[in-house]
Amino acid sequence: QVQLVESGGGLVQPGGSLRLSCTASGSIFSINAMGWYRQAPGKERELVAGITNPGRTNYPDSVKGRFTISRDNAKNTVYLQMNSLKPEDTAVYYCNADVLTTGRRGYYWGQGTQVTVSS
Repeated sequence: QVQLVESGGGLVQPGGSLRLSCTASGSIFSINAMGWYRQAPGKERELVAGITNPGRTNYPDSVKGRFTISRDNAKNTVYLQMNSLKPEDTAVYYCNADVLTTGRRGYYWGQGTQVTVSS
């Protein structure tokens, strides 16, 4: 069994910054790609940042230049640094990981952390 636990969400003013963390635990052999997604009320879940195991990153245009994803493989942790936040970034943010456990590969999700950008 694998668990992903996010932290770091909260309320921030427009133009502010937040850093999200997500740590995977359990019977993990290795972690391939990791990513951050978000879902705003009434909208579909969307990818905001992805990172492969070698560290190649990708972002949609809506966050490019403002968000930075990184990972610490020794800690099984992925981070999302969010700068210049806008009200439209308000959403529940979820992390996702492609995990290889003993004899099995699966995609796992965290429980989500709320990010609210408002003055």
